Amino acid sequence: MKQYVIDQLRLEDHRRLKEYLDGHFNGSAIDGIYWVPLDRSLFNGTQRRHTLCQPFYFTLELEQNRLACEFLVRTQQRVRCGCMGYADATQRAWLMDLVDDILDELDIRI
Repeated sequence: MKQYVIDQLRLEDHRRLKEYLDGHFNGSAIDGIYWVPLDRSLFNGTQRRHTLCQPFYFTLELEQNRLACEFLVRTQQRVRCGCMGYADATQRAWLMDLVDDILDELDIRI
């Protein structure tokens, strides 16, 4: 799996990140997993055409000492579809910038 990983989180970093993610993104049935909706303006052509599969998401996994951000763009509507796949360069940059902005906002320095 292609990911953007922030590791070596301290206990306080984990607590603040969890609080932020709980307040801003939908969690899943699995503790520590969050669904981050992809901005509609960044959908590729296939994603725009697959209206029944929208919205699209990135998955973040928060563990005790790391945050892993998958680069796979998913839908919650289907298990497999041609609109799902690894993020393009613009989508990847958007996700990494989003995570970096969250870390900055929370004053988490790694």
